[in-house]
Amino acid sequence: MLAALRRGAKLFVVDPRRTSSAQWAHGWLSPDVGSDVALANAVAREIIHAGLADGAFIDRATVGYAEFAASVEEWTLERAEAVTGVPAASIRELAHTYATAEHAQLCWTLGITEHHNGVDNVLSLINLALLCGHVGRYASGLNPLRGQNNVQGGGDMGAIPNRLPGFQDIEDDDARAAFDTAWGTEVPPTYGMHLSQMFDAMEHGDLRALYVMGENPAQSEADSTKAIALLQSLDHLVVQDVFFTKTAELADVVLPASASWCESEGTVTNSERRVQRVRKALDPPGQARDDVDILLDMASLLGHTWTYGRPGDRRSIAEGIWQELRSLSPLHAGMSYERIEALGGIQWPCPDEHTLEPSFLHGRLWHDDPAERGRPAPFSVVLNSPPVDALDDDFPLRLTTGRRLDSYNTGVQTGRFSSPRRRAETIDLFPADAEALGVLAGERVRIVSRRGAVEAPVRLDTGLRPGLAFMTFHFPDEVDVNVLTIDAVDPKSGTAEFKASAIRIERLPVPAAAV
Repeated sequence: MLAALRRGAKLFVVDPRRTSSAQWAHGWLSPDVGSDVALANAVAREIIHAGLADGAFIDRATVGYAEFAASVEEWTLERAEAVTGVPAASIRELAHTYATAEHAQLCWTLGITEHHNGVDNVLSLINLALLCGHVGRYASGLNPLRGQNNVQGGGDMGAIPNRLPGFQDIEDDDARAAFDTAWGTEVPPTYGMHLSQMFDAMEHGDLRALYVMGENPAQSEADSTKAIALLQSLDHLVVQDVFFTKTAELADVVLPASASWCESEGTVTNSERRVQRVRKALDPPGQARDDVDILLDMASLLGHTWTYGRPGDRRSIAEGIWQELRSLSPLHAGMSYERIEALGGIQWPCPDEHTLEPSFLHGRLWHDDPAERGRPAPFSVVLNSPPVDALDDDFPLRLTTGRRLDSYNTGVQTGRFSSPRRRAETIDLFPADAEALGVLAGERVRIVSRRGAVEAPVRLDTGLRPGLAFMTFHFPDEVDVNVLTIDAVDPKSGTAEFKASAIRIERLPVPAAAV
């Protein structure tokens, strides 16, 4: 992005906080937390009324435009300013710049998705891309930026409850039949549970055993007090991880795993869908074992012999697993290990070994032949829906959560080494809010939500807007911020509303010795 900016590109940052990215931006729009749909709908309406929509693309490549256009009609610039807090002139500038750009991309992260209506937030951005024809072309499109290595690859391999490897629908009989044949069993033809549904099933007694790999839900789930109680209520909990996490402390069985980036053979897929090779450099320490070995032994104990490659040859075993994937996933069929290594990585889709697809997706939408163009892209009618955890006199401040550059989510991977950029957890407040509360920078205060309370020192941040507070999840052993967050869940994605909790700040009593 910075390289593009140096070549003259314009960057607009939409974030309630003035993040470090905003310092490079042509424009910074600071909406109220939870008003993303309202802002996107207002941008859409302005594009339509200014005559900047790509009518030719809409007519030939999309469906549902009339209903969508009618649904955003109420979102005038003036109404959007009243609801989002973003000046009407800023919304107009963003709309016109995006619509008239030769190439434009919309990039987002968890600030869009970690809401009770996160899927609708994403759909509202897709609407904008379709409205302007900024999809299916080089240097234009929609780009959900992944927060950690291989998040994309996990989904590609089927680590989601409604998809087989290669994003094939579990309810697709033909796709499922191929896996039935390869695996010598019948894949259940129904969707599984996502994480939030699993916790709901624990609460109702329908899920009594859990196998956790590379995840720390005891500290990463919203309303962590409730999450820990549910994990403790299980009949059996197994944790397979590189680190002895808080979740591992609750487990009946802990399986020490390898650090896959340097102690395993295999592949990794990045945010741009590029599959790359990972090569083993070190042996796992102590009792730690390769995840593949653990799973193969688990299968054997359950009465199944899974054989891949040559015994004891790590590369051969990993390649054997990859060859099975290639035989079942059309997206990966053309990616042999040799070809991946020769090209330094390959983006999916790659259906055969003789060609490479364009680096962007959905180019079919521009094809002149309707048969080649295929199914049109749908507009979606999405409605503004404020945060579930409402502000009131008892909880007047909006807490939003996020990450800092030097740390990952609950600090499991990053908290064990020092960083010159790292500082302890704080409650970040706008200076005028701190003054109104009578608290000073560095003063330790109690932060209270409808679910619990934690203590942390105050840090003043002029990059916040009035009424907004900010904290991270990086130091849960010292300040468990997820005690505060709400487990209001998006019914479509299962993601909790980490980004919008209602809180109040309480001063702590002055110790007697300090009086």
